[in-house]
Amino acid sequence: MKKIVPIITTERLYLRECTPKDAQYAYELNLDERVIQYTGDPPFSSIEEAQLFLTQYDDFKRHRMGRWYVFLRNNHEFLGWCGLKYTPEKNEVDLGYRFLFKHWNKGYASEAAKACLHYGFNVLQIEEIIARADQRNIGSYRVMEKVGMTYLKDIDFLGHQGFVYYATKETWNK
Repeated sequence: MKKIVPIITTERLYLRECTPKDAQYAYELNLDERVIQYTGDPPFSSIEEAQLFLTQYDDFKRHRMGRWYVFLRNNHEFLGWCGLKYTPEKNEVDLGYRFLFKHWNKGYASEAAKACLHYGFNVLQIEEIIARADQRNIGSYRVMEKVGMTYLKDIDFLGHQGFVYYATKETWNK
């Protein structure tokens, strides 16, 4: 059995690859309407559907990055996910995050996002990372600002006004 090791650790958190055994986490995270209200993602219909999704999720193998699952270091409690996603069609790397509602406003998203930017720029040697959010999702774009990303432009985000932020390896405030 392959041991799952953390990809990133911070003062309070560790981030690791998700596996099909994490289906319960994925199911519960997307079950909360507050968590997915601005994402365009529907909830999983069952734990089995979440497991199938995770079985097919191969971003780690293809691109050495993905949406890593985030846990508290002190008690291994699941918080959500945060990570980098490469989109070949756009040739861009996107920072994303999603946390259980009970863990909002505790600084976990900012801590994980900053660690992912550091990993992207310093380990993967990515030159630019972007992030997108629906303008109604104030918490999401506040995280982008807290971690040192800069507003780039307005976009259509699933039929609503949205924002794109970015950071570059050269200018990001480590």
